[in-house]
Amino acid sequence: MRGIARLLTLAAVLILVVGLGMVLSTTQENPAGPAVSASPTAGGTSAIGTGSASPGSAKTATVPAVPEVANTSGLEAVAASSLPPEARETLALIARGGPYPYSRDGAVFSNFERLLPRKPGGYYKEFTVRTPGESDRGARRIVAGETGEKYYTPDHYESFLFIVESK
Repeated sequence: MRGIARLLTLAAVLILVVGLGMVLSTTQENPAGPAVSASPTAGGTSAIGTGSASPGSAKTATVPAVPEVANTSGLEAVAASSLPPEARETLALIARGGPYPYSRDGAVFSNFERLLPRKPGGYYKEFTVRTPGESDRGARRIVAGETGEKYYTPDHYESFLFIVESK
């Protein structure tokens, strides 16, 4: 009987270790993993803010301005003009480099869900899309990559659409 109890305890510990390993592998970016980078394109640069709620105090990161970004994500594409008006307002704020109404706008998006293409840490920034009637930030966001690609999530990172911006 003691042998069976030991075997069951060992099996339970093994299941816990494997389960913990699976959870950790899906919630952490792998710094040793392959870094995929987009080809550089012609154009100037634009700024993406990194989290300021007041005008004139926005910290900015230089991001290449890409007139037309190819959808290499495999995600469904949506025209920017088809997005809700609040999302189009957020796109305009990103293009201007702020100021942003929420302190978390411009914060690093870590892509823990791994629904966007894998990139090095700090590659993506997130921006709030105001939701009428919500007292907090709501669930809608735009995530912008360093090379200019942008994604819209209406459901707090459960799904994404690649945004096609017109020239």
